[in-house]
Amino acid sequence: MGWMIGLPVPWIENASLQAFIQFLLTIPVILAGLKLYSSGFKSLIKLTPNMDSLVFISTFVAFVYSLVVSLAIWFKIGSYDIRELYYEVSAFTLSFILFGDYLEAITKKRSSSAIQKLIGLQARSARVIRNGKEIEIPIEDVEVGDIVLVKPGEKIPVDGVVIEGYSGVDEKVISGESIPVEKKKGDKVIGGTINKTGILKVKATGVGKNTVLAQIIRIVEEAITSKAPIQLLADEISSYFVPIIIAIALLAFLYWFIIAKMPFVFALNVLIAVLIIACPCSLGIATPTAIMVGTGLGAENGILIKKPESLEIAEKLNTLIFDKTGTLTKGEAVVTNVITAKGYDENEVLRIAAIVEKGSAHPIAEAILKEAKKRKIKISKASSYETIAGKGVMAKYSKSLIFVGNKKLMKDNNIDTSEFEKYVEKLESEGKTSMYVAKDKKVIGVICVADTLKEFSKEAIDELHKMKKEVGIITGDNERVAKAIAKQLGIDYVLAEVLPVDKAKEIKRLQENGKFVGAVGDGINDAPMLAQADVGIAIGSGTDIAIETGDIILIKDDLRDVVKAIELSSYTLKKIKQNLFWAFVYNILCIPIAAGILYPFSGFLLNPMVAAVAHAFSSVSVVLNSLMMKRYKPRLQIW
Repeated sequence: MGWMIGLPVPWIENASLQAFIQFLLTIPVILAGLKLYSSGFKSLIKLTPNMDSLVFISTFVAFVYSLVVSLAIWFKIGSYDIRELYYEVSAFTLSFILFGDYLEAITKKRSSSAIQKLIGLQARSARVIRNGKEIEIPIEDVEVGDIVLVKPGEKIPVDGVVIEGYSGVDEKVISGESIPVEKKKGDKVIGGTINKTGILKVKATGVGKNTVLAQIIRIVEEAITSKAPIQLLADEISSYFVPIIIAIALLAFLYWFIIAKMPFVFALNVLIAVLIIACPCSLGIATPTAIMVGTGLGAENGILIKKPESLEIAEKLNTLIFDKTGTLTKGEAVVTNVITAKGYDENEVLRIAAIVEKGSAHPIAEAILKEAKKRKIKISKASSYETIAGKGVMAKYSKSLIFVGNKKLMKDNNIDTSEFEKYVEKLESEGKTSMYVAKDKKVIGVICVADTLKEFSKEAIDELHKMKKEVGIITGDNERVAKAIAKQLGIDYVLAEVLPVDKAKEIKRLQENGKFVGAVGDGINDAPMLAQADVGIAIGSGTDIAIETGDIILIKDDLRDVVKAIELSSYTLKKIKQNLFWAFVYNILCIPIAAGILYPFSGFLLNPMVAAVAHAFSSVSVVLNSLMMKRYKPRLQIW
């Protein structure tokens, strides 16, 4: 096309060679677009034309016309030259559309990768007791009713009920809870969770496809595959636009050839000019160019847009659902308060508690030890140590008997806690876990442990409320803790003690009630709801599965980026609408001229060659408008 703007083009004088080169370069593009041609043709036959139909008609007619002109040039029929070739219309349009299809294919591949990682969480084998013997068998051979032995550090291979033993089980992959749950005889356990401390004997109640983890995998698969593709505004309009363009082109051809008695070539030029001027380049790139620039803006500022269409949807979200652990909170237990009895200071209470907890692997013990080390407290070794299941720990040190645990432990050992109960009640109402520290049958202090809020969580929620968004919290944690977190953040409603299966169901329920739902999470347990949501937003510091399942990834682990992503979506959608407006204004103005409306008055007829240049100018204007997005400054100045 260089000759159109005065650039030197090789072989311009050799029309036969030039036509052959253009024909040769266009053929592979046409072949690559055969699926798109098939879709567009079938839609026309069914009388439901879409963007594919518009691409098919304009590129196919331009190609066929160019081929006819090429044949005329090669066989020296008439006086045609290369300025009447329109191969570039076919090649450029098809190339751009196919590139968009390629990006969509990458997204689908990543979605299947998320499912594969979920499957990888399942145990591959199980240690079962049959006929009094302990044997290891493949997981698929385990049957309901089998007794499964699970040692410390191993994955629990099946859903079941504990029939013997006591241990802390890390259920973070399922519930999101950062603190392991203590399991004893009669308690249920879930396959895929990790046994931390003791040995458990578990009677299998759910195996294979009937485990909770298998249900999570199924939900993620269904949510990913059932999510309808976005119906772009251009596609909706093209269902009306395509038949109108075809009708105008045919009527113009018939008018000039039959009624006006003009030569066939004149009428054909009109037909071609109308179809080329209506070529969907500007329509087809109106949305993807704006999304590409918007995606780039996000990437520059720590917001990765995995599915481009999610940038278009995010602006419509009216409900944001946040996971608690690891998303709104840091996901690890830390010491938040140390209350002391008269005659003791905080460091002394921490020192005595750390001596007892030194032999424990429990997360609360780890939090106490971490705080003691942070304060550079020297921790001595106890002479004896004993864990009391579900209550706490006891140790002997320097002729003193020390207890660290809950109120039940104190009561069992006749230790009075009344002096501290009003403080404990207040702190526990804030979602904190309290551990009494007693020495020689007297409480010397209380240490409170909690999962603390992430920096900027409150600011992010406040900004979403300013944008008139409804905000909810959903968690596998207990209701008391969830409500305490929600109160601190000003969150509208709480859904607590929710399994991953129910998280996805809750999102679906909101969608069925007409809400556009965005889900924000970081864990494996969040994967189903991220997949089900209209837009899934994954925290970059979270698990690979959450990141793979999410549509938008926040690299910086800053929840204010949720606000920025929605703002960027709003701005991108505004640019898409501007692009579509200019594309249609151009068509409204140029199509009548291409049809020859000015010819009776001025003798001006829009040559197909000029139509190609005009159609190229339309595309350039859309691209420039999209590139102007680079100057965008968000309302929330935290970029």
